[in-house]
Amino acid sequence: MAGPGGAARGRFAVVGGGIAGVTCAEKLAAEFPSEDIFLVTASPVIKAVTNFKQVSKTLEEFDVEEQPSSLLEKRYPNIRVIQSGVKQLKSDEHAFQKNLAHAERIVVVGNGGIALELVYEIQGCEVIWAIKDKAIGNTFFDAGAAEFLLPKLTAEGQETPIECKRTKYTVEGSEEKGRPTGASDKLGSALGPDWHEGLHLKGTKEFSHKVHIEILCEVKKIHLQQEFIQLQWTSLTFPKGEKNVEADEVLWPVYVELTNGKIYGCNFIVSATGVVPNVEPFLDGNNFAVGEDGGLKVDKHMHTSLPDVFAAGDICTAAWEPSPVWHQMRLWTQARQMGWYAAKCMAADALGESIEMDFSFELFAHITKFFNYKVVVLGRYNAQGLGSDHELILRCTKGHEYVKVVMQNGRMMGAVLIGETDLEETFENLILNQMDLSAYGEDLLNTDIDIEDYFD
Repeated sequence: MAGPGGAARGRFAVVGGGIAGVTCAEKLAAEFPSEDIFLVTASPVIKAVTNFKQVSKTLEEFDVEEQPSSLLEKRYPNIRVIQSGVKQLKSDEHAFQKNLAHAERIVVVGNGGIALELVYEIQGCEVIWAIKDKAIGNTFFDAGAAEFLLPKLTAEGQETPIECKRTKYTVEGSEEKGRPTGASDKLGSALGPDWHEGLHLKGTKEFSHKVHIEILCEVKKIHLQQEFIQLQWTSLTFPKGEKNVEADEVLWPVYVELTNGKIYGCNFIVSATGVVPNVEPFLDGNNFAVGEDGGLKVDKHMHTSLPDVFAAGDICTAAWEPSPVWHQMRLWTQARQMGWYAAKCMAADALGESIEMDFSFELFAHITKFFNYKVVVLGRYNAQGLGSDHELILRCTKGHEYVKVVMQNGRMMGAVLIGETDLEETFENLILNQMDLSAYGEDLLNTDIDIEDYFD
């Protein structure tokens, strides 16, 4: 391995300055304090985990900070950071905030975590939100949860909770509801939790949220102003209702042509369309096994198909037989877990030791915040891979909480918890121990029963 100052040799080299790579390098540095650990990153800053909190067995919260790589080297004297591939970084210019400050309308494309956070945080600017699904947040939610969240995009004040409603229903037909299929649909967000904290996301107008959603569409083409004028086409004003077809008289810097035939002008476009595994630098001359989603396949010890090469985070595809209630999703939480576990596997391999799979891969668990609601998703929260052989139990109090559990053969397989439900630890245990809950039926979510005391 060659560094900027000549040849560099070490027992371990980690490529990537994201959470997976940094966590892996930190763990290796702790495991082998007398060894040099090389971290190769294209950026002068690395992603660091801060304020880590273990919420439950599998749920964890933490912040992500961009830090100079020198801080990493200071914390771990045996880590050597090698930077390559970056021409210039203008992190102090805050281009997005400056552009937004002068914007009257933007177009947001995408339906994952970053898009959800962005459309809610932006104020004083018209937002056209183009999504390829029927409902917002399709990566995390079903249509019911989306309906629960939507009022937050227009509500100026706190909503008054209304009477709780509980519902139980089954899924009809063979088409799986909720989670879409296809490689690109399995990719999650890349900026991480609280990426917008500290940013002044305000446009030129005085109103707060003004969002129009265009569903079941994608971007067909982008036209610059001069090209649009030459085409002599007509764009639309910001919709005042579903049947609005008014022509826009304003000239915009850029125009977005959607696959549903509509055209909107805007100041700029934000692409929030997910993560694609960056495998290209590694495929040249190497015969890696690659998964359907484009990642490098790894076994249960994070080993790729090539000797002595491990992978973790966004670049890898989990190719082992997973737990019935775990699945891969490209999120910060899994990047941290995979990076830490990959380091353990690398250390065990180097020392000729055996290692058990980490407990974090027993249950899919993610905690975040959308539209100012605490959001917890557990297990097969959208009935991923369960087909039509499952049922859902719902409890919804408008403006307060949304609780959904996924049941199969009397066992809890997944859950979505929106709001301060305090049910995450109880449901985590019920999913993990696969207790037969058939006898409880809808009472599982009965507000008159203290379920925490009942099962804990």
